Amino acid sequence: MAVRKAAGLLGGGDSLPETFGYSVKRRLLGPPLVNEQLGEERLSIPLALGVLSPDGISSSAYGTEEILIELLKSGLLIAAFTVLLPITGVVLFVLALVVLSYREVVTVYTRTGGSYVVARDNFGPRVAQIAAVALLIDYTVTVAVQTAAGAAAIVSAIPELSRLGFISAQDVLLIISVVAILIMCYGNLRGIREAGRAFALPTYLFSGSVSVMILVGLAREAFGHLPIIDVNTLPPNQTYYDYNNNKMSLLISGALILTLLRAFANGGSSLTGIEAVSNAVSALKPPEGPNARKVLVTQGVILAFLVGGISWLAHVQHATPYIVGTPTVLSQEASLIFGGGAGRILFYFVQGATALILFTGGNTSFNGFPFLASFVAQDAFLPRWLTKRGHRLVFSNGIIVLTVVSLALLLAVGANVNNLVPFYAIGVFTGFSMAGFGMCKYHLKHKERGWRRRLVINFSAGVLTGFIVLIFAVTKFTEGAWLVVVVGPIGVFVLIRLNREYRAEDRVLENIGDRRAAGIAPRQPNYTRRTVFVFVDSMDLATLAALRYARSLRPTSLRAVHFVIDSAKADRLRERWVRFGQDVPFEMIDTPDRRLVHASQELVQREAEQPGTHVTVVLPRRSFSPLIGRMLHDRTADKIAAAVSRIPDAAATIIPFDVESRVRVLEERHAARTVKADGTTDVDAAVEHPPVAGGPAAPGGRQSVASAPAERPPDGAGRHPAPVPPAASGPPAASGPPAASRPADGQVAATEVTPIGSLHEPGKVTVEGRVMSLAIRPVEQNSVLACEIADETGSLTALFYGRKQIPGVDCGSRVRLQGSVGMREGRPVMINPMYVLLG
Repeated sequence: MAVRKAAGLLGGGDSLPETFGYSVKRRLLGPPLVNEQLGEERLSIPLALGVLSPDGISSSAYGTEEILIELLKSGLLIAAFTVLLPITGVVLFVLALVVLSYREVVTVYTRTGGSYVVARDNFGPRVAQIAAVALLIDYTVTVAVQTAAGAAAIVSAIPELSRLGFISAQDVLLIISVVAILIMCYGNLRGIREAGRAFALPTYLFSGSVSVMILVGLAREAFGHLPIIDVNTLPPNQTYYDYNNNKMSLLISGALILTLLRAFANGGSSLTGIEAVSNAVSALKPPEGPNARKVLVTQGVILAFLVGGISWLAHVQHATPYIVGTPTVLSQEASLIFGGGAGRILFYFVQGATALILFTGGNTSFNGFPFLASFVAQDAFLPRWLTKRGHRLVFSNGIIVLTVVSLALLLAVGANVNNLVPFYAIGVFTGFSMAGFGMCKYHLKHKERGWRRRLVINFSAGVLTGFIVLIFAVTKFTEGAWLVVVVGPIGVFVLIRLNREYRAEDRVLENIGDRRAAGIAPRQPNYTRRTVFVFVDSMDLATLAALRYARSLRPTSLRAVHFVIDSAKADRLRERWVRFGQDVPFEMIDTPDRRLVHASQELVQREAEQPGTHVTVVLPRRSFSPLIGRMLHDRTADKIAAAVSRIPDAAATIIPFDVESRVRVLEERHAARTVKADGTTDVDAAVEHPPVAGGPAAPGGRQSVASAPAERPPDGAGRHPAPVPPAASGPPAASGPPAASRPADGQVAATEVTPIGSLHEPGKVTVEGRVMSLAIRPVEQNSVLACEIADETGSLTALFYGRKQIPGVDCGSRVRLQGSVGMREGRPVMINPMYVLLG
């Protein structure tokens, strides 16, 4: 086995011209990176905190607001700001439990994968797909939620954007979100490295600025100077605070429980992103496990402080969420605390830092999703093209898939965080629960030091987060959670089904490898006949290229086949075939039901069933640019090739032909021949010679082809007997005028018609049937028209020597034949019979 570099990859010495598409990609994404440039930067604790925490810490920007929305929607009015605090306390308790649970995860699993690896190693690869689907959904929704929240932060800082006369506030948020996602996609396709210091900056800017806001707010509250919003002066129908619809009776009714559960479910969105550290433990400097624990605990402490502080200020100031999503609760708090004048600068700083960390948090999914997808694909549960690195050594396919799905979600739901939350936390908490239960099984199996305490922590986290998943599924079912509840199990089933296909293929390969290791030689097929069909739809340069390639295969039998759907088109094709003087037998098969794939499969299967026969189908295709090609092609060749490949002893080859470039080359050649005035022209010279195994390379990089041997006529086996009178099978037809001038119709009609299926011996007969196929076959300096006639009982072949066409005898027409019949390989054959066309 030889390994070598592609020519011209590094030195730029490649003489082949670049395609237009590659030139555009190179200009947009930059020069390609080589594998040697794929390195990994190890992160220190401060840098890891900044790089891995944006998704988790940024969720504090909207967690409190989501709790208030549910409380105010239920009509709790001013009491909502009081109930906010205990719900926040429960959320912080869950946060502490999740952090403690993941401390055990990062201690044991110091490689990339997080909850997916925990579930796979402890429950097996199939159960792990529950975590895989949950995390993939989580990454997708994270992009939509983070960008929508970032857009809300921008509009809250610049409220004029929400009051544009020609566009609504919702559309402004959507446009900002879509643009942000497209920029993230472009940047990641170029190979943005999340380990850079620039990606750590938003975490510290946001944490620092909001912490300052909280401390200033607490100080002003202590001195009695903290501004408070008068909820009774809020604009009606713009906020969730509806003081005209008092539902305080909820406080003494059972409906309050559902309200509190819904508010708690919304508040659970504050915990999203905590698991990011466990997905990148291997990126930390050694010792990875202890460093990951420090980063995780620090992240949890910062998040708890921010969520608790923002909730307390909202409780005191009565910051109220707006239906449109702006201004946000956080922006209202910052505006009131910092006030006007110089304090306005701090307000804009907080909003800028908030938008920056939210967009950065969304960008983490562009790193996590492709890596997780490639990880699952390596386990053969996702398509393997997700494991391939692209132009800039990133998982381009995963990035594009994430972009498309997240954009579709935004366009369908809108850039409103509250509308997106029902899709969000189910995936996140499912991952939390899988990690907790997976670690429980690990502790029970290994019983390491202190395993009982760790078991209690992980079991409690698994049960609690699993209960939260149930709460979300029930309370948010009608608001969009039903989609995740339905898509999740379907996604798991699809992944397992795909893995089954991969495993079946791997088992076959393993069996082959075992046979080779045991010294069992592979079975060498011994084909005595090699039949090649060239499926022809039109007579053009692509067809000529396919014919030349087919000749290079040195077949025993070569036939061009056209499936007749339009008889007028078939007649024109036959005329062009004769005009261009092709020496390949041309066969036309009637296809009245227009099922080309079925007709192709039937033809190939019938030929391949003959002992010792291998069939190759050559399909010419005119190739264009990808966009134009998709518009001009209906993928019929691919469908036929797929059907043929399922037939034993058969194969299909699609021959692409770049019309534009070949015509340009041919015009240059023609101009050169005109200058030389050598006077040589040939139709076949209009097609570039295809490569032949072992053939020497011609100048200019093209390969030369040995001249194809003289066409062998069909040998008589199979559907089409050889165009030679069967000497031993019956008396030859009487000599006389050509078939077109045979006696009148009445002489044929007067004889009793014999069913074709009853013909088993030579003799003179009269048969009727439908023309199923026509073939023009060259014989020495002449040609023969072969017609396959069939009735309800069987079929026979009629050969008309010296004919290329008989007026009225077309595929689908009915004829009556009279003459001598012979038998060849058990099939009836008539040579130059008298015929009459039937209506």
